[in-house]
Amino acid sequence: MRDEKRQRDLVRKLAERVSDRRVLSAMGAVARERFVPSALGHLAYDDSALPLAAGQTISQPTIVAMTLEAMEVGRFDRVLEVGTGSGYQAALLAELAREVVTVERVPSLARSAKALLAELGYANVRVESAGERLGWHEGAPYDAIAAAAAAPRVPQTLVEQLKTGGRLVVPVGGLDEQTLMKAVKTADGFSAAAIVRCRFVPLIGNGGWTEAEIGGFRV
Repeated sequence: MRDEKRQRDLVRKLAERVSDRRVLSAMGAVARERFVPSALGHLAYDDSALPLAAGQTISQPTIVAMTLEAMEVGRFDRVLEVGTGSGYQAALLAELAREVVTVERVPSLARSAKALLAELGYANVRVESAGERLGWHEGAPYDAIAAAAAAPRVPQTLVEQLKTGGRLVVPVGGLDEQTLMKAVKTADGFSAAAIVRCRFVPLIGNGGWTEAEIGGFRV
């Protein structure tokens, strides 16, 4: 059963860090407990990251809200998410944008997220299995991109998938800790600004780390 009081309390807490009313409205509209493992449903409205299958996580609500605010998503925007996970952030983006493409490298997560998003009626979300290339070039250019996994640097291949003036929000740093960064595509490259310290699972493959580099790393 949805705990509406705890969800309202969480949104009030988020409003101390995030001022975008559309983002706060989306956080209040999407039932986070549908996207966490059933055994952790009682923790759905804690402001904390929670584990998913395959060593992945559903991010802390504050970090999610700050990511969405930094993306500056408009009602008619087309956006890309790298790292679907359980589908929670994709659902939030679907509340904000005209069209969402989300890619996931773990097949079981992609399947379950696609089924859940369809069940919840998010017809404007397209879930794809991540391929060899980072992102989803077939749908580019996008107005905004969010990466839900950490990279050692701002991935140029994601910047290339933005429209000029488009926003990329991505955690950048080492394997243990990163800084959430906002990169805005310019005519001759991009400008970047730090948002907040954070900790994400690593981005594996093109633009991130190799399996050998991350070894047994776990968040």
